[in-house]
Amino acid sequence: MQGANHSAVTEFILIGFSTFHRLQLMFFLLFLLMYLFTLLGNLLIMDTIWSEHSLHTPMYLFLCALSISEIFYTLAIIPHMLADLLSTHHSISFLACACQMFFSFTFGFTHSFLLTVMGYDRYVAICQPLHYNVLMSPHGCACLVAWSWVGGSMMGTVVTTAIFNLTFCGPNEIHHFGCHMTPLLKLACGKNVLLFAKGVGLVYISAMLGCLLLILLSYAFIVTSLLRIPQAEGWHKAFSTCASHLTVVIMHYGFASVIYLKTKGPQSLEGDTLMGITYTVLTPFLSPITFSLRNK
Repeated sequence: MQGANHSAVTEFILIGFSTFHRLQLMFFLLFLLMYLFTLLGNLLIMDTIWSEHSLHTPMYLFLCALSISEIFYTLAIIPHMLADLLSTHHSISFLACACQMFFSFTFGFTHSFLLTVMGYDRYVAICQPLHYNVLMSPHGCACLVAWSWVGGSMMGTVVTTAIFNLTFCGPNEIHHFGCHMTPLLKLACGKNVLLFAKGVGLVYISAMLGCLLLILLSYAFIVTSLLRIPQAEGWHKAFSTCASHLTVVIMHYGFASVIYLKTKGPQSLEGDTLMGITYTVLTPFLSPITFSLRNK
């Protein structure tokens, strides 16, 4: 086993929904409808923003970029998950597993970086209104979006390359419905796997907490600025502007923390699968709805 090469593993078996035999058809229909609604909602947001010239502002252009990243994120995971729900052989090739992990991490981190950029945009709009057109110029906005995509690609490359350079031995069953980082690390073998897993986890959590900290910092400055405004109208306008973004941030990081920061106690396969669904299916489903509420 010590001399085994990880390239000898040609496929993995995904057993995330194996314990839901009688509910697989119901899950398929439910997740299919949610996925189609997610695609339709994001496509409608993109079409509305591009066709309406008055919406060609930084806030809506960031929202358009967010919708694009969300479409690609769900495309990387959900179609294969839906196919597995109708199949009796829940397998995924080694290369396909690596690609799924790369694209899910790339667009997942791009989503986090864009949420951070949108928080900065709200900070500039409320706290620095006189400098908004300078700080959020078209060139500046394009750079922020581009760096978000570059940052997401770098994180996806680093995490995926690191994990798939490990040696996989023993059973090739992934206790998840997708190529998730944590169950994949449990299949790796070698002397330094535990230390390696801690290093990858530290990189992932540091990036996520860094984005969250910047968002919280932006809102801390926003609240401090609003405390100087005695009129209730100013508070109402600021709330209307930030409510959708803040709600999506809470959902995004709330569900992510449940999955990645949970305790190491005994976990059932059913519980892990249902928790994974909240971040993979439910959050992208709710995001277009949230951004469409209280929004012209």
